[in-house]
Amino acid sequence: MTDYQHLLIETTSDGVRTITINRPDRLNAVNPLLSKELPHAIDGAAANDDVRVVVITGAGRGFCAGLDLSEPPRLDASTLPERLDADLWVGKWVQSLAHCEKPVLAAINGPAVGAGFGLALASDIRIMATSAKCAAGYVRRGLSPDAGVSWWLPRIVGHARAMEIVLTGRDVESDEALRIGLVTRIVADDAFMPTVLGMATQLAAGPPIALALSKRLLLESSTAMMREQLRNEVVHIRQCFATGDVQNAIIAFREKKMPRFTGK
Repeated sequence: MTDYQHLLIETTSDGVRTITINRPDRLNAVNPLLSKELPHAIDGAAANDDVRVVVITGAGRGFCAGLDLSEPPRLDASTLPERLDADLWVGKWVQSLAHCEKPVLAAINGPAVGAGFGLALASDIRIMATSAKCAAGYVRRGLSPDAGVSWWLPRIVGHARAMEIVLTGRDVESDEALRIGLVTRIVADDAFMPTVLGMATQLAAGPPIALALSKRLLLESSTAMMREQLRNEVVHIRQCFATGDVQNAIIAFREKKMPRFTGK
């Protein structure tokens, strides 16, 4: 496995890979190296058949506090391909998460701000520690959003609420985050990671092909017309029926047992 300077990678025998952003002294803020390492690590997890679920979290007190102002990015790219790269900087995070056809859980253990907020939004499931906060936060530094925040946030909480969160840059506490649908669950700090890993292990026991196709369908639904989406559903469910996992599930149902999914 690749060695990373700002990431810790751990994979359980159940297929849960935890990617921990490891810059605790900076609340895991983003510098140029981290911006390159994280999508590489996500792509590596996506390509590894032994990995079934990805958990992203932060070391220490923070999830990811956004841009590290002591090491700002070089967005004044010098070459033409760089200047035309729509995925420059943390946009690559969002693309890697979208292309990862495995469940991705954001374990928001502390502040998730700016690009860290975008990282959480682009994950499939967001679980938040009770003491954690999140914020778009860009306007506090005279900036507009990046990391897919302007795309994901309106789709998750609605246009009007997204406007208010972005334009004020205010903190969103965990109880509000749960109420408005930013996260699916909040967990007491002392039970946080065991709860996250328990959910991840449960997902890892699921059918890999069905999970991948379900994630693909949900992502496609944001831009597809209804008839197109219905057609996509038929195509994907046919692929599922052709797998051994479905046959195993049918046999297990008849025998009143739990199915064992292999992804074949």
